[in-house]
Amino acid sequence: MCGIVGYVGSKKVVPVIIEGLRRLEYRGYDSAGIAVGKPGSAKLEVWRAPGKLGNLEGILREHPPEGTFGIGHTRWATHGRPTEENAHPHRDCTGRIVVVHNGIVENYLDLKRELIAQGHKFVTETDTEIIAHLIEQMQKEAEAAGKPLLLEDAVRRAAKRLTGAFALGVLSAAEPDKIVAARLGPPVIIGVGEGEAFVASDVPGILHHTRNIYFLADGDMAILTRQGVTLTDFDGQPVKRELTRVQWDPIQAEKGGYKHFMLKEIWEQPRAITDTTLGRVSLDSGKIFLGEMEIPDEELASASSINIAACGTSWHAALTGKYMIERLARLPVDVDYASEYRYRNPIPDRNALGLLITQSGETADTLAAQREMKMLGSKTVAICNVVGAMVAREAHGAIYTHAGPEIGVASTKAFTSQLTALFLLAMKLGQLRGRLDKEQSVAYIEEIGRLPAKIEEILRSTSTQCEQLAKEFSTARDFLYLGRGIHFPIALEGALKLKEISYIHAEGYPAGEMKHGPNALIDEALPVVVLATRDEADPASKLRYEKTLSNIQEVTARSGRVIAIATQGDETIRGLVEHVIAIPPVPELLSPLIEIVPLQLLAYYIAVRRGCDVDQPRNLAKSVTVE
Repeated sequence: MCGIVGYVGSKKVVPVIIEGLRRLEYRGYDSAGIAVGKPGSAKLEVWRAPGKLGNLEGILREHPPEGTFGIGHTRWATHGRPTEENAHPHRDCTGRIVVVHNGIVENYLDLKRELIAQGHKFVTETDTEIIAHLIEQMQKEAEAAGKPLLLEDAVRRAAKRLTGAFALGVLSAAEPDKIVAARLGPPVIIGVGEGEAFVASDVPGILHHTRNIYFLADGDMAILTRQGVTLTDFDGQPVKRELTRVQWDPIQAEKGGYKHFMLKEIWEQPRAITDTTLGRVSLDSGKIFLGEMEIPDEELASASSINIAACGTSWHAALTGKYMIERLARLPVDVDYASEYRYRNPIPDRNALGLLITQSGETADTLAAQREMKMLGSKTVAICNVVGAMVAREAHGAIYTHAGPEIGVASTKAFTSQLTALFLLAMKLGQLRGRLDKEQSVAYIEEIGRLPAKIEEILRSTSTQCEQLAKEFSTARDFLYLGRGIHFPIALEGALKLKEISYIHAEGYPAGEMKHGPNALIDEALPVVVLATRDEADPASKLRYEKTLSNIQEVTARSGRVIAIATQGDETIRGLVEHVIAIPPVPELLSPLIEIVPLQLLAYYIAVRRGCDVDQPRNLAKSVTVE
């Protein structure tokens, strides 16, 4: 969730760190701070401020620190209010050790009582401060025994005392030009340059300086100096991690002329879908190629079922994927919130396949669900956007979406890329299980190839309309989104986008359930968004469409104001509703990929109209790396 950027090298330290933190603002935060050191100085300079990064920059302009190494942090409050004293970095009693930390120390109260009894004085409400004091105590005890510890050894001993999740960056004035980083849960990446090294919590924070990245695994520690990077485990044993060359162009993480990252990412969806498909389909044979899959085809074909776990928007993708897989492969699929999976005491089945969906690949609840699946004997496959992320490293196969960096907290292109990956997986399973022949496969691949152009058409044709609708509906207190079948998860996702960024209460509902409660809410003040597309070639789709028209009439009969997402050329629906957003026809199973686009635009323009912080909604973070 929070942002970490650290640097050792010959560049000016403060600009490197502040620029990196600026590029990590999308992660969500409510205070910021920086620590800077230089050889010969008895203490580290620490500056902190509540609120946005600009507040910290103002302080630094008045008191410009200089140094050769340093670390910065943007904090999202968990323990203690978002105040200056609770902002990171945090110091020990001497002021010679500072710590930044993402995560939660679950046993901090026990450790705090122990450290107080040993004479330590605390000045904040945070769990992080105890880590600095614990490192100090490890060194004091070692010195008293006549066996002084290097900083990395003291951090190792302290890390073993911590319960919970942590990503750590530690500096000591006594050991200049060194940063010690450690990971157990939240992500930590290490960047390598010529005579310099970087630590960060996510790639965009350092990508403008280096593309050579180590992704730390749980239990890894890194010691950064100008001479290079040393990787060990918490016992001090060397570990080997692959140095990854990140292919993103740094400009991809910039707004590129758009007012907000979210709008840019909505418009990037045609390219993201193309990149997710690239190299994975054959128009000649109709075959699907998933190259990073360790599970043999015969084992995939014989799977008894699929258990999907995901959170938030990824969970809506999972629900949509259930329809795709069950329809094309005739394989039963269960979908769980990742945060709930472990607590329902799932039934072991070694023949079941586990599927994890996560944009970052570092979502704590999703990783926990993956480990539970593996403990129950299942092999797991990950769909994620970040190459080398933890969920992919722990899986038996990965489908990378290759959507590029997604900066806006509210997911857009990651969602449509996940849907694309799920459809490719559904086709692959259908082919392996003999449920999808060559002719059907080629027809679907042709339709996937047409999706980017159709989404571009939607973006061009509906943006102005959605902006106009935002003027009309931005003062609404509530929204209702309705869908049937595979369109129901898109109703959920449309409602989530609106509530995330505009702070309007919105609810997604199965259209067939209207008589079972939601009809009581309908009046002239309630906008109702209905997914009412149809696939003329699919008899089930035509029946669903007719039922949805009946639901629309239920709403209009009670003075509800309907915004319908309908197929181009549908004149029937225009006579029934107040507003129609028309989109191109596509096969039923691919319709979610284009239906969501106008719902994203509608949410975006309503949020802008209400003056909300679109890219960084309050109380939310991009990557939820603690439970």
